[in-house]
Amino acid sequence: MQGSTTRAIQAIRGMHDILPERVILWQTLEDRARAVLESYGYREIRTPLVEVTDLFKRSIGEVTDIVEKEMYSFADRSGDHLSLRPEGTASCVRAAIEHGLLSTPQRLWYRGPMFRHERPQKGRYRQFHQIGVEVFGLAGPDIDQEVVLLTRRLWESLGLGSLRLEINSLGESDERAAYRRELVSYLEGNPERLDEDSRRRLRTNPLRVLDSKHPDLQAVIAGAPHITDYLGRESRAHFDRFRAGLDAAGVGYAVNPRLVRGLDYYNRTVFEWITDDLGAQGTVCAGGRYDTLVAQLGGRPTPAVGFAMGLERLVSLVEAEAPPPDQGVDAYLIAVGDGPQAQVLVVAETLRNTLPGLRLICHCGGGSFKSQFKKADRSGARYALVLGEDELARGVIGVKPLRGEGEQSEVAPDELGTFFATRA
Repeated sequence: MQGSTTRAIQAIRGMHDILPERVILWQTLEDRARAVLESYGYREIRTPLVEVTDLFKRSIGEVTDIVEKEMYSFADRSGDHLSLRPEGTASCVRAAIEHGLLSTPQRLWYRGPMFRHERPQKGRYRQFHQIGVEVFGLAGPDIDQEVVLLTRRLWESLGLGSLRLEINSLGESDERAAYRRELVSYLEGNPERLDEDSRRRLRTNPLRVLDSKHPDLQAVIAGAPHITDYLGRESRAHFDRFRAGLDAAGVGYAVNPRLVRGLDYYNRTVFEWITDDLGAQGTVCAGGRYDTLVAQLGGRPTPAVGFAMGLERLVSLVEAEAPPPDQGVDAYLIAVGDGPQAQVLVVAETLRNTLPGLRLICHCGGGSFKSQFKKADRSGARYALVLGEDELARGVIGVKPLRGEGEQSEVAPDELGTFFATRA
C-alpha cells in the first residue's frame, strides 16, 4: 500500500506573502512615510480590520462596485453583519465621531491592510495595504494644497521621479447632480458604444463611466461634457485658489476633467498621482475632499480631506527606481572551543548592549570552525567575528572581512564601535 501524500496548503488567491528580502523595501517606505507625516504634524490612528457592513454601505454607497461585488462580508455568531474594511476613510470617520475627536481640527494618518474581492492582477490584490491621511475641520483650499505637498515630499524622500499629478473639482452635490443629468443624456445617445459594465453604471453611478479603461470607450469618454463647466461660483473659486497654491509651490499638475474618483463621498477637490511604469494600474495615490461624509455617518457637519496610497504599487516603484536598501548584517559571531561556545551568547549580548545599532547574528548549533565560517559567509555579513580559546583568554575578538579586501585583525570588544564606524 502506497503512502498518501498531503497536499500543501497555499495562500488564498490574491493574498500574498511578503518575504524577508522584500520586507526591507516595505520598512524603508513605511519609515520614510512616517517621518514625513510626523514632520507635518499628523498623528497615527489605528482602527479595526472588521466593521459593521452598514458603515461602508452608508459611506461608499450601496450601488458602487465595492459594496455590490467586492466586499468580504459575513454574519458573525451574533447575527451581526460585518465586513473586512475595503478602504480606510470610513473607519477613520467612524472612530473620530465615536471618540469625540471632531471638536478641534484633526490631522490623522493610518496604515494597514484593506480587502476587496477583485480579479487579481499585477499591482492589484484582494488583500492590499495602504497608508492614508484624513484631515477634519479645515474647509479651505490651503489644506488641500498641504496634503498634495506632503505627498510630493514623500516621493522626493523615496527617490521617485516618475509620478505626475492630475487634479479636478467635482463641485457640490447640486452641481454634480446637474452634471450627472447632462452626462447620462450624452451617454444614452451612444448606447451601442457602451460596454455592459458602463450600461450598468449608467443606471447606478454614471460618473464612473469616465473612469473606464476599456479601449473602445475612450472616444466616447473624450467627447463627454466636462464637470468643471458645471461648477458654481464658490466651487470654482475654491478650485482656482487650490491651483494657485500649487503654482506658487512649484507643483506641476494637469487638470483632468475626466477624473471623478470611484467613491460616492467625494466633493470639490480630487487628485491622483499617476505613473506609466506599472501598466494599467498606474494610480499610486488618490484622494480629495469629502465635506458631507461626517454628517452622513452621524456626526456634526465637518469639512474633511484625505488620500490613500497603495503600498504594493509604491514598493514596486521604489524597487524599480531607487537603489535597494542595505539588507545585510554587519557581523556574524562564531565560537571555537568549549569555553568560547559556552560564552558566545553572553558575548553577543554584551556587544548588543555596547553597540545598539550593530546588526549581529550569533552562530547557534555548534559545528567546526570551517562549517561556521561558511555559514558566516552565506549570511551576507560584512565581517566574521571569531571567538576562540586564545581570544577569550586575551579579551579580544578576531575580525575577518567577508566582503572586499582587508586584513584579519584583533579588536577589543569596547573598540568595535570605533572599528565599524570607520568602515561604514
